[in-house]
Amino acid sequence: MFVTKVGIDRLRGVALLAILTSVCSTGFCLFGYDQGVMSGVVISQYWLKTMGNPSTIMVSTITALYDIGAIVGAIAAAFTSEPLGRKRTLVFGASVLLVGTILMGTCVERIQMMVARIITGIGIGYITSVTPVYQSEITLPEHRGWLVCCQLTSMLGGLMLAYWINYAFYFYAGGVQWRFPLLFQLIFCVYIIALTVWLPETPRWLIRHDPTPARGVTVLAKLRALPEDHPVVQREVQEIVDALALESKEEGTWGDLFRDNGIMANKRFYLALGIQFMQQLTGINIVTYYAPTLFKESLHMSQQMSLFLGCWLQVWYLLMSFVTWYTIDRIGRRKLWISMAIGQMLVLVLEAICVAINNTASGGAAVFFIFLYETFFTWGWMATVWVYPAEILPLKIRAKGAALAAAADFLGNFLVVEITPPALQNIGWRTYIIFAVFNIVQALIVYCFYPETAGQTLESIDELFRNHDTSVKGESTGWASAMQWSMVPKANGIG
Repeated sequence: MFVTKVGIDRLRGVALLAILTSVCSTGFCLFGYDQGVMSGVVISQYWLKTMGNPSTIMVSTITALYDIGAIVGAIAAAFTSEPLGRKRTLVFGASVLLVGTILMGTCVERIQMMVARIITGIGIGYITSVTPVYQSEITLPEHRGWLVCCQLTSMLGGLMLAYWINYAFYFYAGGVQWRFPLLFQLIFCVYIIALTVWLPETPRWLIRHDPTPARGVTVLAKLRALPEDHPVVQREVQEIVDALALESKEEGTWGDLFRDNGIMANKRFYLALGIQFMQQLTGINIVTYYAPTLFKESLHMSQQMSLFLGCWLQVWYLLMSFVTWYTIDRIGRRKLWISMAIGQMLVLVLEAICVAINNTASGGAAVFFIFLYETFFTWGWMATVWVYPAEILPLKIRAKGAALAAAADFLGNFLVVEITPPALQNIGWRTYIIFAVFNIVQALIVYCFYPETAGQTLESIDELFRNHDTSVKGESTGWASAMQWSMVPKANGIG
């Protein structure tokens, strides 16, 4: 099935990187699509009838089971990414997702839908765990953030597509109103499987695991469109070998996630877990999963208008994501996280006020603030969160750590998706205040604990942590200095 570990000979340089990036981006497009598609499905009268007219809590549970599956898939990916490689793990995840999608689209009862949601989540857990690692290990350092932005923009493209397909099929009667939107994502699964079998494994994985490590040099030369003996290729190979040597004192076991190993590996793992969990506590999936529900319940709009406005919200979300392509590697991760978390906090407070007032003027303002909230989130907490774990984690635990970080993201996702409908129903505008508080707390956590990684090679980050002294000159003194145990010299003055 897996045609080659080094890819097709004629694919080199920009063309090879473009195809690899398209596959990774399609994986995130699937992620976005499956998040967005349920926003319209759960308010379809035909789906509700098929599910036996479930309660609000049951609807949120059916929706959130996807995230339970994703947690399982992300953790399972940690067991397969190293022995099987990034490529085969990605194909397996897409295959599982394909099965789950078929089960969802052909569903005839609630139990089948619940099982299908879990299976679909498992597939997404695999895909979203391995694709950032796959992408980061084939990309030049100066392009790493930009290309991961491409993945995340694709996720928003999938989200937007799901909303528009839901809106288009709102005008159809019967089961096709919700079955077609669910089954449409089969196209993406087939695309990933069909292309990935022809693509190469990453150079870093081949040099470390393959019986013929020279294949890693071959792939690296193809990615850079240079001869294998070119100084640039040889220098990068040496960096990989040196990083492996640095980390070879201990076996790459699960225990390594919780050991220092001279490079603060355990603390770097906690940083990766924390940033992905915090992404969900910004409150983004109140909007992503439930925008039509929010417009319908909080702002008292019709179902058609709620779906239509949700479509344009996702168009705006996608357009704003292109700004991140420019800022992520120029401004860095820290400044974006801190400034946008503060912006999100302010917007959520204003949103709560508008929903509490509950008149025509405040309803219009509430819609504006939802658009503004998505702008801040896209600029600060979208792509940066997914690129960071693959950057901050040492090579030996990168696959395991990134997989568990993705699991932390899905755990946060599950909690938010599960509590949002009953929260909006029972405490209304106060729901937004809760997430506003989370945002300001997270800005403080990032300030105190998170180092900048933009512009560094993956191997040089190991050196930064290995050489780190907890008393870094130029940092804050007093309590802030004591808390900043993770701070390292900033990359090229960024952050």
